Amino acid sequence: MRLRITGGPILRSQILPNASQRSVTVSTETDVNKFLKSIELAAIGQPLGAIGKVLKLDVGGEVARATIELSIPLATLLPDIRAQIAADLCAETGAKSAEIEISTKISSHSVQGNLKPVPGIKNIIAIASGKGGVGKSTVAVNVALALAAEGASVGMLDADIYGPSQPHMLGIAGEQPVSEDGKTMLPLYAHGLQVMSIGFLVKQDQPMVWRGPMVTSALNQLMHQTNWEAMDYLIVDMPPGTGDIQLTLSQKVPVSGAVIITTPQNIATLDARKGLAMFRKVSIPVLGVVENMSTHVCSACGHEEAIFGEGGADGIVADFDIPLLGQLPLAASIREQTDSGIPTVRTDPKSATALAYRDTAIRIAAAQAAQKTDYSSKFGNIVVEGTQ
Repeated sequence: MRLRITGGPILRSQILPNASQRSVTVSTETDVNKFLKSIELAAIGQPLGAIGKVLKLDVGGEVARATIELSIPLATLLPDIRAQIAADLCAETGAKSAEIEISTKISSHSVQGNLKPVPGIKNIIAIASGKGGVGKSTVAVNVALALAAEGASVGMLDADIYGPSQPHMLGIAGEQPVSEDGKTMLPLYAHGLQVMSIGFLVKQDQPMVWRGPMVTSALNQLMHQTNWEAMDYLIVDMPPGTGDIQLTLSQKVPVSGAVIITTPQNIATLDARKGLAMFRKVSIPVLGVVENMSTHVCSACGHEEAIFGEGGADGIVADFDIPLLGQLPLAASIREQTDSGIPTVRTDPKSATALAYRDTAIRIAAAQAAQKTDYSSKFGNIVVEGTQ
């Protein structure tokens, strides 16, 4: 499946000053290809070669042409990316203008152990925390919405059986899924996301007094008995903690990557380390850590203050050699928007807070794209039969 994100018409760059006087600095398409891959994209702070590849290249005339395929969704940033590539390509080759065509193809990535990827779901990303109260669910829903805003097809699985919050955060609390065959369920939809949660199947004030095996069975049903439409990313809002339930869920759900959410204070980072170690124990790649509530933003004056301390995630990054995927603010507006059922990324997509979520989502997608690609869907089953 090829996802094409056009992001507007092909850009023809303006004739650069003194372009006719600039000498051609490269002589072969191979050299130009390497140059393009080395371009540091200002919009995301990564080289083009890390999140895409050059499919076609023509630099033989006054108009340079390049066809590029990205491995992560970047719909809102495509105009800036296209313009930068065109300008850099003209400057490097001496061409008077450039035509840059960009498409997006998101690949499937390997999952842990002997589990098989869920058919139709390319990547399952677990959003987890070592303890509750760090804003994991808020980060999960805004990351999912940000990926969808960038052009990806995205789903949300609320795996927090004891405290499902995604139905309320997405404004669909009280709704119930439909079953067409009495065996499977259709996901609900909210703000462009496919959504499934135990919260759709029980009353809002009903306590989930279940032991571990029942929780595991319920999650398996939510995952495998939901008729998901094909999607690029399924974001799983994991239960907080690192106990038996979390370990079992990590062994039963085919996850292609995990993201650890923490806050800066020591007590949160201590538990986050345990969560990270748990994922590594079950061979799930940890894509990185997100430091939530890094600073408090005053709703009256806009002053920022690190009320929970500073540098908590930095120690995790250094000790476990994983990337810091984002530092997100604590603001009253975030709580108000999620309580209203329209999270920040959807309510105010151009705000500084929404852009912080967007940048974090893009880094998560880039970290997932760097993992081992899964090719199992391209091959049929091989059956070896004995002969006499």
